[in-house]
Parts: sequence; structure tokens; C-alpha cells
Amino acid sequence: MEEEQIDYWKPVRVIIALVLIFIIVLMIIPNYYVKLDPEPKPVQFQDVGVEVKLRNQSIKVNSTSEFAKFVQPKNPEIKYIANRISTQACESSTICYAKAQYYYVRDNINYIKDPIRSEYIEPPIEVFASGGGDCESGSILLASLLESIGVNAQLVFTTNHAYVRIKLDEAQNKYKQDGWIYLDWTCDECEFGEVPWSNQERYYLEVP
Repeated sequence: MEEEQIDYWKPVRVIIALVLIFIIVLMIIPNYYVKLDPEPKPVQFQDVGVEVKLRNQSIKVNSTSEFAKFVQPKNPEIKYIANRISTQACESSTICYAKAQYYYVRDNINYIKDPIRSEYIEPPIEVFASGGGDCESGSILLASLLESIGVNAQLVFTTNHAYVRIKLDEAQNKYKQDGWIYLDWTCDECEFGEVPWSNQERYYLEVP
């Protein structure tokens, strides 16, 4: 009988194959994750490429419920701005577009603290043109931008603050509280889905 030859290289080949499989998995997982949770590129004010003249409009409101009528997603200027932000920041994906709108308002609109809730509010295009506003004004701008790209947005009010929440089913659960993603543009250090007001009593206002 011929002696059976021992293949001393077989374990080595197995190890090499396992290492190659591991490397391929490491390459696939990040790419898949990026597609699920894409991050937008930063967009600066000048990148939007639109000039809006101040109209100096300021309208009196008699109750908080009236704030919803100032959300104007169908305004052609608002729609154009939202589209420009989206195309400058993202390749595709509604999640990326929503993030881009939030980060744009957070990083380019100056938060001007108002000691009391103002009886007067500016239309969102005025807030964009002036580059600043109180929490209600900036939230109305953010909600307008988000609604204009098809993202369901609501205004959120606490005792002395206002921000936004959105419904985005395809977003990861890490961003969500009770099924909604909360966005506080006045918080310079808050990432998408982070708010410092989560434990305060709050109520929600549906926008058109």
C-alpha cells in the first residue's frame, strides 16, 4: 500500500481563506451601513446660491396654534433652498436629505434668544434672509424645508422653547423617541435626533 501523503499546506490555505472572507465582510458591512445611514456633507450659506431680499414682514399671532400656518413648504423659494441643500449635501436618500436640512439650519441660522414668546413671527423666508431668529422662527424654517422635501414634520412646544420632530420610518431606531425624531436646531452640539429637552412637558402642532 502506498503511504498516504499528508498535505501540510491545507491548514495554511484554510487560514488564508478565512482571513480573505473576514476582509471581504469588513469591506461590505461599512458600505451597507453607509447606505442605511448616510451622512450629508456640510453646506454653508454661500453654497445654496440664492439671494433673498428681506421683506421686513412680521405678523402678529394670538395663540401658539397659529404658528403652524407659517410653515410654508410650497413656497417656491423655500422649495428651491431645500433642493439646493439636498443636492449639495447628498447623493440620494431621504434620510440624508433630512439630516442635511437640520444641519444647515443648525449651522447657518443664528439662534437669537427671546426672553419671552414673541407675539410676532416672521415667515420662514425672512428667517433665511436675515440669517437668524428665535427658537420658533428657526423651527418654522426647518419644518418648512423638511416638509418641502416630503418629510412629515411637526412643531414641538415646551413651556419656554420650540423645536421640531419628524416622522421618518426608514431611519434607524437610534434616532427615534416614541417613533419620532426630535430636532433642536438651537443646540449647537446636538446631532441628528439629539435634543436637550426630552424630559420636559411638551405638546405638538401638526403643520399643513
